Amino acid sequence: MQAFEDTVLGVINAPTQTLLGRPLIGDGAAGTAANPNGGAGGFLYGNGGNGFSQTTAGVAGGAGGAAGLIGNGGMGGAGGAGAAGGAGWTGGWLYGSGGSGGSGGIGTSAVGFNGGAGGAGGPGGAAGLFGVGGAGGAGGTGGAAGGYDNGSGLTGLSAGSGGAGGSGGAGGWMNGNAGAGGHGGDGGDGNAANNGGVGGNGGAGGAGGASRLFGDGGAGGAGGAGGLNGNYNGGGGNGGAGGNGGHSGWILGNAGAGGQGGAGGAGAYEDESNSVLDGYFGGNGGAGGSGGAAGLIGTGGAGAAGGAGGLSVYEGAGDGGAGGNGGAGGWIFGDAGAGGQGGVGGNGFLLRQAGSPYTGYWSGNGGAGGSGGAAGLFGAGGAGGAGGAGGLYGDDYSGNGGNGGNGGAGGMLFGDAGAGGQGGGGGDDFAVFDSSGNTYGYYGDSGGTGGMGGSGGAAGMFGAGGAGGSGGAGGALGYGPGVGGAGGNGGRGGWLFGAAGAGGDGGAGGDGYVTYDGTFSQYAGADFGAGGGAGGAGGAGGTLIGTGGTGGQGGAGGDGVNDTVTGFVNGFGGSGGAGGAGGVGGGWFGDGGAGGAGGAGGDSFQGYYSGGNGGSAGSGGAAQFIGNGGAGGSGAIGGAGSPTGPGNDGEQRLEGAAGTGGLLFGSVG
Repeated sequence: MQAFEDTVLGVINAPTQTLLGRPLIGDGAAGTAANPNGGAGGFLYGNGGNGFSQTTAGVAGGAGGAAGLIGNGGMGGAGGAGAAGGAGWTGGWLYGSGGSGGSGGIGTSAVGFNGGAGGAGGPGGAAGLFGVGGAGGAGGTGGAAGGYDNGSGLTGLSAGSGGAGGSGGAGGWMNGNAGAGGHGGDGGDGNAANNGGVGGNGGAGGAGGASRLFGDGGAGGAGGAGGLNGNYNGGGGNGGAGGNGGHSGWILGNAGAGGQGGAGGAGAYEDESNSVLDGYFGGNGGAGGSGGAAGLIGTGGAGAAGGAGGLSVYEGAGDGGAGGNGGAGGWIFGDAGAGGQGGVGGNGFLLRQAGSPYTGYWSGNGGAGGSGGAAGLFGAGGAGGAGGAGGLYGDDYSGNGGNGGNGGAGGMLFGDAGAGGQGGGGGDDFAVFDSSGNTYGYYGDSGGTGGMGGSGGAAGMFGAGGAGGSGGAGGALGYGPGVGGAGGNGGRGGWLFGAAGAGGDGGAGGDGYVTYDGTFSQYAGADFGAGGGAGGAGGAGGTLIGTGGTGGQGGAGGDGVNDTVTGFVNGFGGSGGAGGAGGVGGGWFGDGGAGGAGGAGGDSFQGYYSGGNGGSAGSGGAAQFIGNGGAGGSGAIGGAGSPTGPGNDGEQRLEGAAGTGGLLFGSVG
């Protein structure tokens, strides 16, 4: 039976095979070492052949073969060491998926030489009229640093970077989802302790493919992680950026999400024998990819999180990567994408399993959150991403929290705006002790400052404004705990009608804190509590009608040191943050927003120090034409002074000023 089928196909294919070198029906041949590209499929029906995966260093993988009228495109072959992967080829003109791209080759590594870069992943193939786009190929891992060669005297100082991921293929012209971008390759490691160098950077993730008329955009590929360091003079590599999400179909479809940023490589790590493989700097985390935009109707893609910063031993840890921005919603209808969260900052020392801990000079800052996307005519704006937390355990100072991303605007005709993202908390600066009672991290100047909350987005014609994000809390310990971050401002209500967004609350100030060695014979801690962050202002009501937003509450001040285990007390209390002002009411009609309460002052427990002052209260927002003014915020109490004296209690604040009533009608708040 098979022989009969082959005979029939041979008769059918003979004319086109003879004239054009391509059959009418049948799959294309796979690539070979001599002819690495895959062959084309039949004109009417047949898949393209897959490209050849190379075994020779430095030679790119073969491209996939094209399909005919109906069929899938061939997949690209993997690249040889350090070489790019082959491209996936197009799907059938009428129907068929594009082929996926080939993986990039791993970077070369040899004693006495720097590590080679990984090869880039091949792009995915596009679909025809109907079909799915091919995924991009992954980037190759970078080669490790070669270290010192006793024979030649040569030293490999740096590892190779990871290869970039390939882009995703486009979806079908009429209908079909696009392909995802390939992941970026990880950076190579700096090799063994004192036998290598700088870790390689991670490769960027590939962009997601775009759809045409109908279909979803492809997701962006994740960025590769940075490589580890290799010796005292080295450092970790930076993480690769995530790829952006692809655009959705122009008529209908959801956009692709961004790819996550790669983590920064560690400036030190611990091997199985508890030996620290030490280095200088930790690598920075890669930025998250932004979400793709929608077409006429559809949801915008979400922004991706930034990568975490790498830890360090002797110098500084890496900062967290910024979160990606959210994509815009559909021009006519569709919600926008949310912003991605910022990456966490790297820690400033390594907690060892045995022996003495090591401390870095500073820990990394948290990455900023991505902004939310804006809606089109109808739809909600995207929320802003939260800021990343600051890294812990800096010997000089700890990392600050990242700011929250701003919320996106609501639809121009109708839709609520997005809320602002919360600020990241500042890193704590804890002290640690070894088995001999020696202190590590004790001389840190301060805990990290909390990040500022993002502002809420503004509404369009009808809709509520977005709330402001809360500020991040300040870090504890150190000789100065971190100050709390300010809250974000609320967004404006709709032009014709809509309530305004409330302001975000301020972050609390860091407390004074104590840590001990194992016998409680030594301690280390902060001298005082830090101040709280200010509350954000409430947004304004709609241009015609709408209530003003409430002001955010001020953050509480941190307490001075009060350790119940040993009775150790020290330092004054931090001042509370000011409350945010209430927003004004709508131009024709609407009440003003209430002012935010001030934050309470922190307590002191040592006789010579006073409690912190309470934060000032926010004033109430004014009404404009018709409406009542907003009430002023509550006055905050001051922190208590030490009961043993002579320190005083902190000052208590008065209530905030009341907002005025409307010009035509309305009472004072």
